[in-house]
Amino acid sequence: MTRRHASCSCGQLALTAEGEPLRVSVCHCLECQRRSGSVFAVQARFPADAVAIRGQAGAYARTGDEGTSCTFHFCPRCGTTVYFVPDAIPGVVSVPVGVFADPGFPPPRVSVYEARRHAWVRLSGDIEHID
Repeated sequence: MTRRHASCSCGQLALTAEGEPLRVSVCHCLECQRRSGSVFAVQARFPADAVAIRGQAGAYARTGDEGTSCTFHFCPRCGTTVYFVPDAIPGVVSVPVGVFADPGFPPPRVSVYEARRHAWVRLSGDIEHID
C-alpha cells in the first residue's frame, strides 16, 4: 500500500496518508488563491481513517461561496496549511499536494471554480472542468 508523508515548512506538523487519494483536484476559487499564495490550489482527498496527524495545529473555519464550511489546520509556528476538513464531505481529509513535496504525486483529474481561473492558466486536456 502506498504511504505518503506531508509536513509544514518547519516540520512541526506532519501527516501520513495511506493508500491512493480519492480525488486530486485544482481549485481556482479566490479563497484557495489567497490560502495557497498562488493562482490556484491543488489538493488531494483521503479517507479520514487513512490519515495520521502528528504535531500541534492551529485551526480556522471559513464558509465558501456555496455556503458550506471547511476547517483549515495549520502549523502555529510557520503558518503552513497541512490539511483541511470540508464539512460537506464527512469522513474526508483534504491535503494540499504541495505539502507532500513529491513531484511524482498523482496529477489532478478535476478543476473547479473555472470561472475564477486566470486566463493564462492551462491545464492538461484530460482533466474534468467544472465551473
